[in-house]
Parts: sequence; C-alpha cells; structure tokens
Amino acid sequence: MVSSVMLPLPFTRKPPRMPEEHSRLGTSLLILARDAISERFGIACRPFADLPELHTPVATFVTLMKRGALRGCIGTLSAYRALLDDVRANACAAAFSDPRFAPVDVGELPDITVEVSVLTAPTPLSFHDEADALAQLRPNIDGVILRVRHYRATFLPQVWEQLPDTHSFMAHLKQKAGLPADYWSPEVVLERYQVEKWKETSA
Repeated sequence: MVSSVMLPLPFTRKPPRMPEEHSRLGTSLLILARDAISERFGIACRPFADLPELHTPVATFVTLMKRGALRGCIGTLSAYRALLDDVRANACAAAFSDPRFAPVDVGELPDITVEVSVLTAPTPLSFHDEADALAQLRPNIDGVILRVRHYRATFLPQVWEQLPDTHSFMAHLKQKAGLPADYWSPEVVLERYQVEKWKETSA
C-alpha cells in the first residue's frame, strides 16, 4: 500500500458513533469513493449525505478488491485535507496510480468492491527490543507504521486477517519497507493507529 504523507494536523478521535451515524457516514464515503473512479469514465455521480464530518481533515485509505484479490490500495497517514477530498483522491489513486497494478478499466467496475478506512492519528510505540514491540501489538486492532531512516511501510489492521501471527506480520512489514524479514536495529521506529472501515456488500 502506497502512502502519501504530509505534515500532520491535530486530530482527536470522537467517541464511537451510534449505529445510524456510522451507517450514514459509511454510505456517503463509499459513494464518494466509487463515484470518484466512475467519473473518470463519464459516469454521473450520485447524491450523498453531505455530513459535517466530511469536511474535517482526516486520513484515509481506499482499498479495491476484484473477485477477492487486491486490485489497488492507496492512502494517507496524516490528516491534512477534508475527509471527502481525501477519499476521492485516494480512490482515484488506488484505481489508476497504484504502481503494482495497471489502471482500472471501465469494464472492471462491476467486479470491483470498494473499502474505505478512516484512520486515527498514529501514536508512537515505546519498546526495548523487537520482542517487546511485538508483545504490545494488538492483532486485528492495530495498524502499524515502520520507519528506519528512509525505509517506511504500513499495514492496515485488515492485514492481520492474512497474517495473524505478530512475528509474521512484522516480518512482512519489514519486507514491504525493503528490509530483510529478520532485520532489527535500535533505529526502528514504530507507530500504531486504528481504523473505522466500511466495505461495499457488492460492486
């Protein structure tokens, strides 16, 4: 997953939303994400609930799946633009600019499922060594950012579904950053975050 990182703005998570609030926001975000992609092909955008929260700076990731396989995933790790703008931009980037895939074609749209993740602000993880760091990670809850000098990578909490073991999770994260799976150094910096996510039931 490629990330576009800007200087962070202060961002405090609100208390958990009521189910109807969560549903309304998710519906709007999924419409915004899919329509941002569809608009590139001349498909008209649909109406959505223009909630106040959509205009608050929030970091997001947009993930595209095609028949159960990853088709694109792009996001931001710092909140620097309005939620609706971040989702639109990341949706288009996931569809057309993920370097791992060819750009999405209009004929693929019916087979693509969109997922939007809204991130909390990353918080530093304090640890003595790798074992201590792994012991603090919470599978299926924490997204993790790894940094070592110019090396950097992140895994969303959803990745725990494929890598439920903390050792495997960290090994693959290091490889994603361009480091050996068994690499460790006092220079390693780890941050973690959580997400709220919404996924289309069908494309």
